[in-house]
Amino acid sequence: MAERICVAQIGAAHGTRGEVTLRSFTADPMAVRDYGALETEDGTASFKIEALRPAKSHLVAQLAGIRDRTAAERLANLRLFVPRERLPAPDTDEFYHADLIGLAALATDGHRLGTVVAIHDFGAGDILEVRQEGRRDTVMLPFTTATVPVVDVAGGRIVINPPDGVFKE
Repeated sequence: MAERICVAQIGAAHGTRGEVTLRSFTADPMAVRDYGALETEDGTASFKIEALRPAKSHLVAQLAGIRDRTAAERLANLRLFVPRERLPAPDTDEFYHADLIGLAALATDGHRLGTVVAIHDFGAGDILEVRQEGRRDTVMLPFTTATVPVVDVAGGRIVINPPDGVFKE
């Protein structure tokens, strides 16, 4: 299991006073401010959220020490992490995306289809990306209980009930 969890990603600068757009990956988007300082992926920098407000399709954040547009622009696309111990334990049938990456993807009959390489959210629900066994290409599937009836993080696997013809033989 991942020791740190990605909880947000900085987008573009917002205005001239150092604010940034922020995409939150927490169940409650505003909860991202509750987990203390957010660290960059490489751990070389951390940011404290001083102010946070909702906007149309994202949040707008004022980060400590960022006071002008130029400084805010340098932060674009940074993914922000927190140590797992600062986050609440997921409820039953909830998972941290980081815990799903690398799980074996098995068909309902038990044969291996591939490996989970990413989970995406393009706005209409989570999408599971699976690299097919023995291939370089990937398959995108809706992350629903109908398509993914079993998630066994402790066992290192998920079970997939894919639509016909999605996985190439």
